[in-house]
Formats: sequence, structure tokens, C-alpha cells
Amino acid sequence: MSWIQKQQLSLWERFCANILKAGPVPKHVAFIMDGNRRYAKKCQMEHQEGHSKGFNKLAETLQWCLNLGIREVTVYAFSIENFKRPKSEVDGLMDIAREKFGHLLEEQEEIQKHGVCIRVLGDLHLLPLDLQKQMAQAVQATKNYNQCFLNICFAYTSRHEISNAVKEMAWGVEQGLLDPSDVTESLLEKCLYTCHSSNPDIVIRTSGEVRLSDFLLWQTSHSCLVFQPVLWPEYKFWNLCEAILQFQMNNSMLQKARDMYAEERKRQQLEKDQAAVIEQLLQEGLQASGDSQLQRTLLHKLSARREERVQGFLQALELKRADRLERLNTASA
Repeated sequence: MSWIQKQQLSLWERFCANILKAGPVPKHVAFIMDGNRRYAKKCQMEHQEGHSKGFNKLAETLQWCLNLGIREVTVYAFSIENFKRPKSEVDGLMDIAREKFGHLLEEQEEIQKHGVCIRVLGDLHLLPLDLQKQMAQAVQATKNYNQCFLNICFAYTSRHEISNAVKEMAWGVEQGLLDPSDVTESLLEKCLYTCHSSNPDIVIRTSGEVRLSDFLLWQTSHSCLVFQPVLWPEYKFWNLCEAILQFQMNNSMLQKARDMYAEERKRQQLEKDQAAVIEQLLQEGLQASGDSQLQRTLLHKLSARREERVQGFLQALELKRADRLERLNTASA
């Protein structure tokens, strides 16, 4: 089944979509697509067929998101924890991934027409080499598209992502690109797999489970969490509308919390910089409460030097990650 579906909304669905779009529309929605195995059991089919039905539902849901003006979607496709499932099921999921990424590479014209940028987030080294190469091809082929974004979390957990970000910052310090004092929450955020995305406005989990299962833990602290009882392959346009309505009802409160958090982080960074300037003045034998103009100048220089180091590190990190994908892409050519 195609990644890009061409089916149109019904007249009634379009009417309701237009009403929703009169309010705040989420820019970024994340899905925990849960319930494929329970659906398979319910319909007396093999697990693999249930997972295949789940992918078909994803393609349909992506079209709904486009119709509603949602330009970024992140999906939890395969957790690192899923490797603990029976080997036959894991192999089946890898086969489905090969098939679907193969279709994606065959649909380049449609992907380009819609301007879909595909990103695969996770530890690709844990996957079979041929699948790694397929994913790298898809990412490289679409990296310059910017009309809409699909982030596929595969071989992913949030704890793994955060620990990897910490390792990347440690690498930056070891390479002399960063000072230890440059390591902050803000920098860690820029080292996550999701560094090119805004945080999700909504996280939707299907199947009735009320937990995040190690998905985007860092990024969802101010997201609207929606837990729905429907099994993922049975997901409907109206379920998505319900989730968006919940977001709209809570958006002002969530935005206020985001703004307060951003201001607090700025305040903490300013206090840290002021303390560093005072320490520098004392080391130079000057009064910490002396020339305020000198303090402002030193604060500006401190901030500018830190920003220069951070940008240099982030550019080096981006090149390192791009090089990994390029090597995989070259190997598959």
C-alpha cells in the first residue's frame, strides 16, 4: 500500500475539518500506534497481518493530517524493547519495514510532489544492514523537502535517545569543541534525534493504554496527552478530530506553561553567566559591584564565545551524523 493516499474527505468530514481549522491547529502530532496485535487476535489473523494493517492505517492517517493542516507527524514504529518479542514476530516486522521503505523509494515522484521530508529517529545500528541502507536512502532522498515532515521512530526509546545526547556532548568536550560549562538543558535538546523538529503539540496513544512507553519523554513535558481506547488499525478520522478538540480546549494553558518554562530557563542561564563574570572580576582583583558597563561587556563576550563554541559543536555533530547516513547510502548504491 502507498505511503501517499489520494482519497478525499467526505463532505461532512470536510465541513468538520474546516470548523476545527478555525481554532488553533497543532503543527506537530505524535502517535503511539498501539493495538496491532490485539486487532489481529480479534480478527483471528497472524500478528504480521495486524502490523501490516497498522501501516495501512498510518498512510490513511497521514492524509487526514494533511487535510487538517498538520505538517509534522512523528510515529513510534518500533521500540528497542520490541526486540524482546519472539524472533518470528521481530523478523516479520523487519520484513514489513523493508517492504514499506521499498515502496517509499519507488514513490519518489509523489513524495517530491507533496514535499515530504522523511526522518528516521533511533539507533539504526541495531537493525539489519540492508534495512539501514534502505532507511538511509529514504532520508537522503528527501532531506531537502520541507512542505511536511514524517519522523519514524525505529529502534528507538527515549532513554536511549537522551543517553546518546549526553554521549554526544561528552564527545564535544573531549574534542575541545565545548567547555564543560556549555553543557545545559538547551544544548542537550539540540543533541536529541528530534533536534530539527518542534516539540509535539499532541501525543496520541491508541488501544486504551495510559502510558508513554519510553516515547519522546523529554519532548512531551508540555504536550497535550490523548489516550484513546480504539485499536490502531481501527482508527478513524473522528478519533483524530476528538484529539485535536482536546488540544484546542487545553492549548492556552499548555502555551502558558511553555512560555513560563522558556523564561525560567533564560533566567537561570543569565544568573549562571552573571556568577561567571563576578568570579572573573574577583580573579582579576576588581570589585564585583564596580563598573556596570564593564559587567555588561563581559556578559556579552561570555555569551558570544559560548554561542560560537556551541554552533561549532552542533555543525560538527551534524556533519558526523550526515556522514554516517552518506556512508550507508553510498554502500547501497
